Amino acid sequence: MTTMPVPEPYADGEDFEELFPDEAVVPDEAAFRTASRHVDSLTYNRIAALGGFEALTDFQKEVVREVVCRQALFESESVDALSSVLSSYSIGGVSMGFAGESWNVHVENGVAMQRDVYALLRQTGLCVRVIG
Repeated sequence: MTTMPVPEPYADGEDFEELFPDEAVVPDEAAFRTASRHVDSLTYNRIAALGGFEALTDFQKEVVREVVCRQALFESESVDALSSVLSSYSIGGVSMGFAGESWNVHVENGVAMQRDVYALLRQTGLCVRVIG
């Protein structure tokens, strides 16, 4: 049985530092890999279907890199909340809720992403659902 190689992430720490030079913490390699796979889910694996990252237009490459960097940071900073099954909690007058989607989080194909970042990814044209 042969195994397929794991595709390279669509962005890395160098891309992140270039896009966000003032950010104190750079996500690790695993975060970029996970964020890239989440972009694959949100784009219905169209990047691979089109021939890989290099087959994208320059605009699509630029946007996908930025989205992967933003998603890697979001997931790294929000790992506890995103992995929680918590829907609401209250103690001492302070409450917290996370039930999938909220005003600033979009959930699609099981992936939570900030709404503005998802809107950016949609500009690539890769997120359109097509029924054939």
